[in-house]
Amino acid sequence: LDNPNDVKELIPEFFYFPEFLENKNGFDLGRLQLTKDRVNDVILPRWANSPEDFIRKHREALESEYVSAHLHEWINLIFGYKQRGPAAVEALNVFYYCSYEGAVDLDAIADEKERKALEGIINNFGQTPCQLLKEPHPVRLTAEEALLKHNKLDTATVNLFQNLSDLKSYSITVTTDDVSVVKAIVPKTQLRSFMSQGSPEQLVTISQNLVLGTHGWLPYNKNISNFTFNKDQTVTNPKTLRTLCGPFAPGLEITSKLFVVSHDGKVLFSGGHWDNSIRVTSLTKGKVIGQHIRHMDIVTCLSTDYCGIHLISGSRDATCMIWQIGQQNGSSGDLVAKPVQILYGHTDEISSVGINTELDIAVSGAKDRTVIVHTIRRGQYMRTLRPPSDSSLVTTIPCLALSWDGHIVIHSSIEGKGTLKNKNALHLYSVNGKYLGSESLNEQITDMCVSGENIVLGSRQGFLSIKNLYSLSLSIAPLAMRVPINCVSVTKESSHILVGLEDGKLIFVCVGKPTEAKSGQISRKRWGTGRRASQISSAETEYNTQDV
Repeated sequence: LDNPNDVKELIPEFFYFPEFLENKNGFDLGRLQLTKDRVNDVILPRWANSPEDFIRKHREALESEYVSAHLHEWINLIFGYKQRGPAAVEALNVFYYCSYEGAVDLDAIADEKERKALEGIINNFGQTPCQLLKEPHPVRLTAEEALLKHNKLDTATVNLFQNLSDLKSYSITVTTDDVSVVKAIVPKTQLRSFMSQGSPEQLVTISQNLVLGTHGWLPYNKNISNFTFNKDQTVTNPKTLRTLCGPFAPGLEITSKLFVVSHDGKVLFSGGHWDNSIRVTSLTKGKVIGQHIRHMDIVTCLSTDYCGIHLISGSRDATCMIWQIGQQNGSSGDLVAKPVQILYGHTDEISSVGINTELDIAVSGAKDRTVIVHTIRRGQYMRTLRPPSDSSLVTTIPCLALSWDGHIVIHSSIEGKGTLKNKNALHLYSVNGKYLGSESLNEQITDMCVSGENIVLGSRQGFLSIKNLYSLSLSIAPLAMRVPINCVSVTKESSHILVGLEDGKLIFVCVGKPTEAKSGQISRKRWGTGRRASQISSAETEYNTQDV
């Protein structure tokens, strides 16, 4: 590394692919000349306890403040004004002349031997990139400077995962007669025109009695408070109720896994129907615009990818199906689903599914205790994961989730035990199926999602937990919601966690910031409950998660 003539760069695998550090195929790579030790896995530095830890810390270093502060210097050397001329000489950034763009015109050399000799020299020394800049590149803003600039915006939001010590919860009732909320989500890529910038987006809720709600939602407005929520009044008016067409299969539990909202917020895909269909419902009209019957039994779970290209469904018939989401012919522009793959391998009912189009993987968990990974484009079987368990009792996979970089988080549950101790566990696998660790749970998980490097869990015992993706350890103490949690989701800005409760309340968890009081703001106490709530608008009340 100290030799100026020895130019090295780290390949991209150093920042995302831990498997390249291991000799998984057991190839004979020879022995060291001095010690005669066999060459096998790469010997890691002492600060890394595993290949995964090595890659993760490398990636953190790449995104560190130090690298950000010196990034412009690297750009100046490789693509900028220090690539050539006196500035390059002063920076000791001079290479063999043949490596520079335009230094040699190979087509103009008539002598075949001379041309081949120059080609060999260029191949040996490499080629310098094109010079893009003649002036010094500006310095990148520090994280503090970028945050100050971001906070000046009227719609600036705060990432709650970076401020876990300052979380607050707010409560809104979105159903009537204390009917449970089974789904609450803000669609990711709602189309906005220039005229609609700054206006509320859409927040979709589904209640246990299958009533649809499309509420107005703004994650943050400096002139109001931590968020703006405009309740959909049709959910409380019997004359304007929009309900999902049924009936659903007898005895089927209505959970969040049966529903997927398209990323543009226009349609709802639903499973669990008596005729084994997946139905497409317009959220604006509340009417069915599509019905697809491909499974031989009831559809038990649905999931979509991060970019909204594919949908995956699981069924009681032990198969999964991948659907391509696209617009139907005609002027309506409504989304429909087209089946593209059927996935086999399980021997029992599918209980949870996940999909990642960018990484070409579809994952399914079933009551046969297995998790199977397939490819999306070809539907090819890749591997079977069997989460470890010390019990001989029946184990199921109620929930699973995928991270953006392909980590597979699996919740396993043992049936038939009387107590919660050691009944539930969380397991982590890499994108290539390597087992990375497990953590026992003292609660029954009802829903979970992965956001960045965080796992958000909701439990039947009423606790909202946030865990680190890599260590599976708690990032903060669980938040007590007091009643069972039916669903959890994270908004696209990572500014809020939406929590649907069994008593019909929708909880917004966000970073508590100083709020500009509205007219009529009051504080009150709910007599008889021992809970204190501050009303910050006509609809939202602060929800104290510390009282148990």
